[in-house]
Amino acid sequence: MQNVTPVAIAALGLELAPAVVFGCAAERVARAVDRWPVPLRIGLPALLVAPYAMVSISQHIFRWAWFAFYAALPVAIAWLLLRAAAADTEQRGDWRDALILLVLGLAVDLRWFDRAWPSGLRALNELFLVDAGLYGFLAIRQLSGTGFDFHLKWTDWKTGLRELAYFTPIVIALGLALGFIHPHRNLPGIGSAFLRWVAIFFFTAVPEELFFRAWVQNLLERRVGRRTALVIASVLFGLSHFNKRSAHFNWRYVLLATIAGIFYGRAWREQRRVPASTITHASVDWLWGLWF
Repeated sequence: MQNVTPVAIAALGLELAPAVVFGCAAERVARAVDRWPVPLRIGLPALLVAPYAMVSISQHIFRWAWFAFYAALPVAIAWLLLRAAAADTEQRGDWRDALILLVLGLAVDLRWFDRAWPSGLRALNELFLVDAGLYGFLAIRQLSGTGFDFHLKWTDWKTGLRELAYFTPIVIALGLALGFIHPHRNLPGIGSAFLRWVAIFFFTAVPEELFFRAWVQNLLERRVGRRTALVIASVLFGLSHFNKRSAHFNWRYVLLATIAGIFYGRAWREQRRVPASTITHASVDWLWGLWF
């Protein structure tokens, strides 16, 4: 892969570390952060700028403007969510939550900040946004019911694979009818197929399920109820794919992704577990990549 150097790998490790910590011990981290002085709680996420500094300096594309931006954005998110926590103690959703989710979502979909990174390493920008959101929503906002937990349970597999079984015949039939998917033979080795599923699970499905289910659908449920929240979150998930694999509005992808979002959302809300919906999501993407 282009520009994958030891420095880039180290930066990737730094960006994965917060997700692992929150995925394994979110409540303990939140309790610890809650005991810190407010300036420290708000200022600490400025350290998330470190991967940008490492990569950009090593690739000779460092810019002070981007450095300041990547240091300030997570601080701004933390400050806004601290205010949201104080104004919305019942966690029914605050305008600050919506603003932050809007900015994070559009930044990824419209690739606002990709040009700050070298070609081939722009996924580091998305991981940075994930880390900023995790710290803000889990450590500062302490949003309940997210289900962001890397301790996989049997019920996660049961729920995730059940929704996969429900969704698969629908997507195959509709995808073929729309000309969106095209079956092909592909028989990779077991090891490479497994590693591909794991990569999709952690680098594609986890960030998207965290955003659309643990944050968006979770907050919407408190305002509009479970069914309406499921529909809205699924439509938003579908719309986030409008520019995927196309230079124009890809309505077929939007439609199929919206339907997929229904099943991912069902998997998440059964026990409010991100691993369950992530298993469904990763498996759908994995099967699509292998045979369609």
